[in-house]
Amino acid sequence: MKIAFACAILTLGLTACTTLEQRVSGAAVGAGTGAVVAGPVGAVVGGAAGAVSAPAVVRTTRRATR
Repeated sequence: MKIAFACAILTLGLTACTTLEQRVSGAAVGAGTGAVVAGPVGAVVGGAAGAVSAPAVVRTTRRATR
């Protein structure tokens, strides 16, 4: 049940994406960071977290640089 819930949340997060490039770059950064910290499991979790949080980070960064 937990896996199905996590997949549903991840799917909803991915469909709310503004651009695919933000998701892909966020997933890459998250996976790299997670791999360094916790190995293969960290890479998977970091990639998912990066993909979900990337658009919010990009919006905040754009606002801060204006």
